[in-house]
Amino acid sequence: MKSEKLAINGGSPIIQDDSGKFIHPIVTPQIEKAVIEQMHSTLSIYDRSGIFKDFEDAFAEYHGKKHGLVTSSGTTALWSLYDSINLKKDDEIICPIYTFHATVNPILQTSAKPIFVDCDKTGNIDPERIAQKINEKTKAIMITHMWGYPCKMDNIKALSKKYGLYLFEDCSHAHGASYQSKKLGSWGDAAAFSLQGNKIITGGEGGIIITDNNEIYKNCVLHGHFGKRTKQEIDPNTEDFKYAVTGKGLKLRAHPLAIRIAHEQFKSLDDINRQKNEHVEIIRDYVSNINGIELNQGYADSVNSWYALILKLDKEKFNCDIELFCKSLNAEGGVEFDIPNATSPLDTLELYKKPSHFFKNYKDENLVDGEYPMSKKFSQSIIKMPVWYRKEDTAIVENYGKILNKVAKIYEKVN
Repeated sequence: MKSEKLAINGGSPIIQDDSGKFIHPIVTPQIEKAVIEQMHSTLSIYDRSGIFKDFEDAFAEYHGKKHGLVTSSGTTALWSLYDSINLKKDDEIICPIYTFHATVNPILQTSAKPIFVDCDKTGNIDPERIAQKINEKTKAIMITHMWGYPCKMDNIKALSKKYGLYLFEDCSHAHGASYQSKKLGSWGDAAAFSLQGNKIITGGEGGIIITDNNEIYKNCVLHGHFGKRTKQEIDPNTEDFKYAVTGKGLKLRAHPLAIRIAHEQFKSLDDINRQKNEHVEIIRDYVSNINGIELNQGYADSVNSWYALILKLDKEKFNCDIELFCKSLNAEGGVEFDIPNATSPLDTLELYKKPSHFFKNYKDENLVDGEYPMSKKFSQSIIKMPVWYRKEDTAIVENYGKILNKVAKIYEKVN
């Protein structure tokens, strides 16, 4: 293997065409038919009816929840959750430092303060460190199931109950995943899911909230809706109903075509995740023969959804840095191997160092209040890849395993 030349150095790549690209969503005849039907039905829904109702009901039922509410994005779903608990200045929300920034950004719209917590070796928020940040100002805990790997929800749930805190889940990466046989999104008081881009269930753009809490649901409706839906959903015997015409003044509705696309995919979610698991096992077999690369390991009793497969590199085992390693994987035709940049430790982002640039309520506050060594270490040692979910894509997955083997064997240090 040592005599084989890497493609980045002029050798022959393992994948020599475009087959290494990850195409998602797959636009099936069923999706095309559903979109055309929706176009001839309506392109705008003002209340809880049609495809909005169908998807909300199906999604909530799947997670064992009472309410579902579609939104224009996962970010607006998260914003509605924060707004639903009437946050005020100096309230604190415990959040992961390692996450996509949209998990935390909406907090700044409320004048409350995100309190960051380091991750553990899985990349998820560390339950042991959460307790250290709880005080009389803490109002809620927000967790993210990073890359589809479930957080340690039994410990986090116990903390939220002990201290009387709201518990929110950002499940944008975690459609269909579970912890201790309980679906992610059903552990907390409410959860937000993204339906954007390459998310497992996608409409291109969109989001959905699920909850059993009637007050949270009502407040989320008022936050992003007005007119017909608020008149339909808000109890006419309450003070809030006087505001049904306007809600809180925002329109955060989803687009019916996006939700129709997501609804068609959602019907196959469990099948998608089963096939993803089979493909992960193929990569696991290849990685087991490589000294210096391991698959990120979640907790026991977890079923991942594999929004992305995370490969952890021991940089001491290779004669190259992680950037060259990834470029070499790309050159072999593994074009989807990637070092995450948009998803990174939030203490590196200017918005949290000086939020007052946009949000004057924060004056000269720096929201980054410490060191986060685990987050830094984790983010600087990983490469991600998508996980294909059709049986006919197994050959692509095999080639990605071969690419990992080829590059790793050439760069490995020899004792």
